[in-house]
Amino acid sequence: MKIVSRNEELLKDALSRIPQSSSRTSPSSSNKLIQFEDISAAAFKIQCGVQKTPCMYSRLSKQYGMDIYLKKEFLQYTGSVKERGVLYLLTSLPQDQQRKGVIVASDSNFSMAVAYHASELRIPVFVIMSTSTSPARVKMCREYGAMVISYGTTAKDSQTHARRLAQENAYLYLEEEDSAVYLSGLGTVGLEVYEQVPKLDAVIFPAGGHCGLLAGSAAVLKHLNPCISVIGVESESFPALQQSLKAGHPIEDQACSNHHFYGDVSGLCFGSNSLQLTGKLVDKVVAVREEDILISMLRLLEYERATVDAEGAIGLAALVAGKLPELKGKRVAIVICSGNLELHLLQQCIARALTLDNRVCRFSLVLSDSPGDISKLLEILAREEARVLDIKQEHTFVTSELFTVEVTCTVETRDKIHTAQLRNALLERYPTAAWTER
Repeated sequence: MKIVSRNEELLKDALSRIPQSSSRTSPSSSNKLIQFEDISAAAFKIQCGVQKTPCMYSRLSKQYGMDIYLKKEFLQYTGSVKERGVLYLLTSLPQDQQRKGVIVASDSNFSMAVAYHASELRIPVFVIMSTSTSPARVKMCREYGAMVISYGTTAKDSQTHARRLAQENAYLYLEEEDSAVYLSGLGTVGLEVYEQVPKLDAVIFPAGGHCGLLAGSAAVLKHLNPCISVIGVESESFPALQQSLKAGHPIEDQACSNHHFYGDVSGLCFGSNSLQLTGKLVDKVVAVREEDILISMLRLLEYERATVDAEGAIGLAALVAGKLPELKGKRVAIVICSGNLELHLLQQCIARALTLDNRVCRFSLVLSDSPGDISKLLEILAREEARVLDIKQEHTFVTSELFTVEVTCTVETRDKIHTAQLRNALLERYPTAAWTER
């Protein structure tokens, strides 16, 4: 039975102006009308290959004044929602191409998903990574079953080498793009959210340079209920989607960061399909600061025990930043789409987030060089229930009078109010205490 909706007309109009040629080497790069039936077919085909992840009520709801449900896509086997689009793409390949194999060139979530699902489908898979790729990523990709080849010092070198190997060996070179097949696979997230949370008012997705999830899910959500608000969130540092929507075409020269913290948030891979669908079907796109993303990562770790990366945390960051006041009192789902954060980055991010959240602070003061004064300082910290993380004493380079010591303390507090109370208590006893601003 065909389900008809006014949004099919929107989809048709959105795609009618898209040029039919494409420079992508994906097998499904031809632009095609994305309908509800396409996403339903994708959901049926991939149901045994990917997790139907939970969409659970969050303890963060009370803090932000709305009913928040978290769609935990970071629980997929490779830690990323990209598995949905990749699996549907691979299973849609002709059998002849499946026998020959596929090749990708990056260390992104897309490549990880290709490595895992191609191996599971017994499709030969090759991943070309630059020599600057972290050893952990290389190891993980090999464990998924791919043949990993290190080549070149930049991503561009790896891509050039991958294309050459694809041409010489009849492999299919894959890169993340916005074909109907890939978008339909990603759109299954929207279908699941709609089934799992009744009476939804809004759904928040990551956007930025990779808005296929946003576009594909918007197609199914607006088909099922046009009243559901679909919202995209991107980084203020890389507002690729907002700039592209304003220009009417993908901005190719958008500056991107190579830092692994930003990952898929800063890349640019969407095409006309995703852009046109987003422009027609998405209600709002907002941008958030890096600080908001870090605090969002901290909130998810503390309240949900969820270790996510920037792309996974960016949806919640819009609420942390207060960018969506119209959702107060509403029922909102947030897609937590990725959890691939390297361990050394996780440590840095949490430490920085605690400082931004006014829960780790540092101060310096000058005391007389006697055990009694140090003991009195520690008594004040204990009385104020501050946890001492580090304490250092400097004798040699103190510029004040003789027989004094400069003490620098790093302490942990409960929240901003507790930090202010501690600061007042210390200034009352030590008026010259100097606080290190975050």
